Amino acid sequence: MVESTIGEGSLNLLADCEAAASVSGGPFKFTVTSPYMLARTLDDRHYPDFEQMLMAIAEVLAWQVRGLPCACIQVDEANIPGNPDDAPMAARAMNVVLDAISPGTERAVHFCFGNYGGQTIQKGSWIRLIEFLSALHCDHLVLELAHRPAPDLDLDALKDINPKIVLGLGVVDVKVNHIETPEEIARSIEKIEKQIGPGRLGWVHPDCGFWMLKRSVADRKMAALVKGRDLYLAR
Repeated sequence: MVESTIGEGSLNLLADCEAAASVSGGPFKFTVTSPYMLARTLDDRHYPDFEQMLMAIAEVLAWQVRGLPCACIQVDEANIPGNPDDAPMAARAMNVVLDAISPGTERAVHFCFGNYGGQTIQKGSWIRLIEFLSALHCDHLVLELAHRPAPDLDLDALKDINPKIVLGLGVVDVKVNHIETPEEIARSIEKIEKQIGPGRLGWVHPDCGFWMLKRSVADRKMAALVKGRDLYLAR
């Protein structure tokens, strides 16, 4: 519940990032929740409208991400894919955070349609979000694709994203226990590259995190991802 001006409170992303750096063993990605996604969880009884609360959260996060000791900062958002009408204000808020990231640190944004017990929470499609995605001040996008009802239509839309933004697309489904084979991964990558055009695909990855899957399943999916990527690159 928001009853007064939003401040940093006990939030300390620097301490969290330093703790991650101490065990990473090398360059690593640090993730933060999108201001829009955070705002959607709050009961506001202070600000005159939703957007003012949203921008207040964005300013706090912007202050917190400055100078974090990591190779990449990723902003995670799983709500806007199902609420495309809010895309303009969400982009403004997310860009406040992205613009605060220190020069030389990679800026990524992850979007998915939610994952609770293998269920897709947000209904929607990528085609309604192309202008929004293109407006983000990020270096690359990390997008769900493997668990989508019409991936061909998604790819037709995603190829129109601002070419300055590198695309990362999901080739591993985190909502099912099926272990993709390296051959399946390689075929997915080949299909993506043919459909969105050469040079657009910079990353392949799971659709989202593995928190809903058993460790044994997640480990085998990641092993298949690496082997499938290597199989594709060897062709």
